[in-house]
Amino acid sequence: MVTPRTLSGFRDRLPKEALAKTLLLNKLSAVFMDFGFVPIETPHLEYADVLIKQGSDEIQKELYRFKDHGGRDVALRFDLTVPLARFISQYKNEVGLPFKRFAIGSVFRGERAQRGRYREFTQCDFDFIGSDSISCDAEILQVIYASLVELGINEFTIWLNHRGILNGICEHCGITGEKNVNTALRIIDKLDKIGKEGVANELQKDLALTSTQVERLLEYTSIKQSGDSELFFKHIEYMGEFNDSIKKGIEDLKALYEVLSALQIDKDTYRINFSIARGLGYYTGIVYETTLNRLKSIGSVCSGGRYDNLTRTFSQEKMSGVGASIGLDRLLAALEETELSHKKATAVRALIVCMDKTYFGYAHLLAESFRHSKVPIEVYPEVSKLKKQFSYAHTKGHEFVIVIGESEFNSKTLTLKNMTSGVQIANISFLKAIELVREEGNEEMKI
Repeated sequence: MVTPRTLSGFRDRLPKEALAKTLLLNKLSAVFMDFGFVPIETPHLEYADVLIKQGSDEIQKELYRFKDHGGRDVALRFDLTVPLARFISQYKNEVGLPFKRFAIGSVFRGERAQRGRYREFTQCDFDFIGSDSISCDAEILQVIYASLVELGINEFTIWLNHRGILNGICEHCGITGEKNVNTALRIIDKLDKIGKEGVANELQKDLALTSTQVERLLEYTSIKQSGDSELFFKHIEYMGEFNDSIKKGIEDLKALYEVLSALQIDKDTYRINFSIARGLGYYTGIVYETTLNRLKSIGSVCSGGRYDNLTRTFSQEKMSGVGASIGLDRLLAALEETELSHKKATAVRALIVCMDKTYFGYAHLLAESFRHSKVPIEVYPEVSKLKKQFSYAHTKGHEFVIVIGESEFNSKTLTLKNMTSGVQIANISFLKAIELVREEGNEEMKI
């Protein structure tokens, strides 16, 4: 006999969790489509040369890479952005530019498993390809904002930065060469996790920086907006004189804020933070990280940014894009901890139970009528004691139970019980039951 067990870093989802995830994805998909993003799908498995050297050195070490049955060098995708680069290079003429897409699927990284982080996890990406307009960057932030609000999350912060500013700070501090800069940014990105002392130690260890270089680097990357944006931009104006890279980055952030200021978005939900770097090396412009104010320890639940060289691995043509990714597993863990997640193990609102097997025809006719009236419902498949059937409804999370006994069957009525309030009404018509079950007509069934 084989012992049933799950690989470390991977997980099964029980109905309550899977249903919560499905409902969350339905809400997010609706938000994306409201903004004009359309869905695409790409394979879990890619040729290895599509994926190698696209992420950080750390991600390259975590890549699941192997030979398939045909001897081909293949790897499991570690994100949904690199496959997008391959996709748009193949199909740009078919989809047209600019192109707005969203994609939802599993990605794989052989990293150390921990709370909210798994080796297989679901990403939910939305990207705007083929335009370098700041309007696209602003729209990505709007989608992040609208998505979290739709999920009932109101206390969050979208942290903003610009890779040009970080590159310029590195240049100003004497850190040169793409590899060294990327190493410095990867370490700086840990500032909120390991603190200044931890970052300083890693910078000196990995890059052999002087104490003066480390001090200046930490001074500039610790700058964070805490109040009015106009005052903040005045405060950092002097940094634009350091070099053109920082100047361009500040100008881009100013242009972004100019668009955002015209919108009905809570201005306290987005802030500039010069320590936000994003670990992936393909970002070139504005970057985003989103944290929940009540649960900062779980990390960013939505991250992304602009990449101006999306297809450079596949084509000589420059292709600009900007997008973000929602980490579904981490977000679900956060929603559960903040008690905002869906707790039911069923997608229907009501359960029909029968006292005799001869009533099943009437029960299924009722169920069919409820569904035609847009009320999701199911029929308990066996005749058993009411206590057992009500216990099933309570465990699954049905809001209502409809009882069909001899009286109800003969009079073609039903008895309706609200499982939350305990209120029960006997021998009512189908139309009356519909009125009571629907949310807008539910007052009569409350305590």
